Amino acid sequence: MNGKKEETSLGGRLMRYGRVGGTMAGLAARVAGERYLGIKIERGDHARQLTEALGNLKGPLMKVGQILATIPEALPAEYAQDFQQLQSNAPPMGWPFVKRRMKTELGADWESRFKSFEKEAAAAASLGQVHKAIAHDGQKIACKLQYPDMQSAIAADLNQLKIIFSIYERYDNSIQTKYIHEELAARLHEELDYTLEAKHCRLYAHMLKDEKGVHVPEAIEELSTSRLLTSTWLDGEKILNFVDKPAKDRNAIAMNMFRAWYVPLYYYGIIHGDPHLGNYSVRKDHSINLLDFGCVRVFPPKFVGGVIDLYHSLMNNDIARSVFAYETWGFKNLSKEQIDTLNIWARFLYAPLMEDKVRPIGEVTNGVFGRETAKSVHEKLREASKKDGGVTVPREFVFMDRAALGLGSVFLHLKAEVNWYRVFNELISDFDLAKLEKRQKDILKKFDIPTGHR
Repeated sequence: MNGKKEETSLGGRLMRYGRVGGTMAGLAARVAGERYLGIKIERGDHARQLTEALGNLKGPLMKVGQILATIPEALPAEYAQDFQQLQSNAPPMGWPFVKRRMKTELGADWESRFKSFEKEAAAAASLGQVHKAIAHDGQKIACKLQYPDMQSAIAADLNQLKIIFSIYERYDNSIQTKYIHEELAARLHEELDYTLEAKHCRLYAHMLKDEKGVHVPEAIEELSTSRLLTSTWLDGEKILNFVDKPAKDRNAIAMNMFRAWYVPLYYYGIIHGDPHLGNYSVRKDHSINLLDFGCVRVFPPKFVGGVIDLYHSLMNNDIARSVFAYETWGFKNLSKEQIDTLNIWARFLYAPLMEDKVRPIGEVTNGVFGRETAKSVHEKLREASKKDGGVTVPREFVFMDRAALGLGSVFLHLKAEVNWYRVFNELISDFDLAKLEKRQKDILKKFDIPTGHR
């Protein structure tokens, strides 16, 4: 692949501080004022203003806002509902910008590399935008072009996020955010590396090669760089177009999505960390296209073992096995009260897998899947923190929780009713930790995924 990697610059960081400082300082001031001084703010109006500001800024804070919107109780309900719209409504950069960026990536004659190239973006998100094109052989292709100076944007935005987290912890220390920040930082830096994303694309095509209901685009190396990713274009419709289709069709789509996310997790310890509505589409036969492989999480095999251990502990009311699972994940010095509280959240997430019957995945409260349960858990952890200290959430939970809640929300949109118990138990029926370790080691080596990519 061609192209030079952009480095963070002092000038770029300073410009970014100026652009985001007012936006995030405004949020910090309002949150602090409400929590410390009792000053009430019109959250609905402020949420809309903040969403608009982050959408226009683009970059990591926009991405973080959308991520936090999927983690119940990470944000007040008004902000979560508006932030969920961030990526889907991002305004694209104009044609002059596109021409400059494409020239930088593929050279002055870049337009001659394509039979045609659409000037209007087909999609725009937080870190880049996609243009539809046609190759000289007639193949429809997608060109994802990264916005400029994203390295500097990440450096500046993550510092702003650290400030917001520190203010939050002074008010409420029941959840320690250190590892959440570290995980967000690591994944955001990886998302800027389109060379790595191309490897992820090939990795997923291999892991899902036997899944007839899932399709993965093919990366085109000769038209890609570290900041331009060109791949085959996969036609499909938005999933929300299917919410009023017959139950058989909706359930088939849900099953394809379930397997697209969880076959890689339980067979290889790898998960697609971004179940955003824009990252998949549905074909006429109800198979799905899985898109955007910038946010892929490789878990230590023992973490996946802990997921299964916790499931069995809940099924058999085996508290000792619950403790073992939490310790495997990296929780430390948990009190009995904290374990009981964490198990409330665990039972909520695992509930569809614990009943051998056809059922919906759950219910939505106040527009966010899991909000009421999360609120109850958070209040109990806050009370327990007064005598036991706060709970430090392991890094892996940021995207594991996000995937579970994000997919759950999609299944709720579809009103899907499936025997989740049987689907899940089929996936884990022959789980063997040693075999998972070998499969993961072999596949990471085969596709040249850095072993430190965790």
